Amino acid sequence: MTDARARALERLATLGISRHEARWLVEEFLVGGDPEAETALDLAARRRLRGEPLQYILGHWPFRSLDLDVDSRVLIPRPETEELVDLALAELVHGAQSAPLIVDMGCGSGAIGLALAQELGQRGVRAQVILVDESLDALTVARGNARRHGLTTVSFLHSFWFDAWSESLAARVDLIVANPPYVADADLASAQIELSHEPESALVAPPRDGVEGFDDLARLIDGAPQWLRRGGSLVLEHGADQATPVTERLVERGFSDVADFVDLAGLPRMARGRWQ
Repeated sequence: MTDARARALERLATLGISRHEARWLVEEFLVGGDPEAETALDLAARRRLRGEPLQYILGHWPFRSLDLDVDSRVLIPRPETEELVDLALAELVHGAQSAPLIVDMGCGSGAIGLALAQELGQRGVRAQVILVDESLDALTVARGNARRHGLTTVSFLHSFWFDAWSESLAARVDLIVANPPYVADADLASAQIELSHEPESALVAPPRDGVEGFDDLARLIDGAPQWLRRGGSLVLEHGADQATPVTERLVERGFSDVADFVDLAGLPRMARGRWQ
């Protein structure tokens, strides 16, 4: 480590920035002999001290093997959602389709769908992946990430959940995967300040049937059967307190092999249902 970097790390630590985050900032902004590097680093530190998420300050963030552009137009990719990709991949192995049709609903930065497209491609699987979002801003970010990683075969659809889907997709989809909004209004109000910088529409959902934050999850469960082929799967991320209403609704809507899965922290965060 150079003396300049060591001094910068020490300066950020005295400002109250954690050592871990300070390393990210120094690596990003303190570049070689750039005379404006220290000014850029100081500005980044001020943004962080005001509560802006580190990921937005950097402008990119790792998700599985991808490095994704992220900004305030999209939700920050999280480690828990990487586990959702593992569950989705396992479902595709179960379905054993040679050229699966996959839809990432509420794609945001494109993290889930692009990770699936890349990893399946590395396995020689010719998947067709459609990324759906109602936010044109989010789709712009996702398209940029697809171009950045050379994932030119994915496609994009501007739609509020299933509203703009073509009837040609009916009963054809092998996998619908989503990390939808599931946070209750009250929970967002008491959350860490960083969440206030993320798009509220990607976080917060209205209540449904007496369950806080459940509306978008319910829409996905109710709408998916029209589009899934027999043997296709719906894979969802949800809040830790929503496992029971999610799995019960999957069963009520006719899904089989319904199961819920815990994340690395041991919390119930993912559900699966198979359409028969």
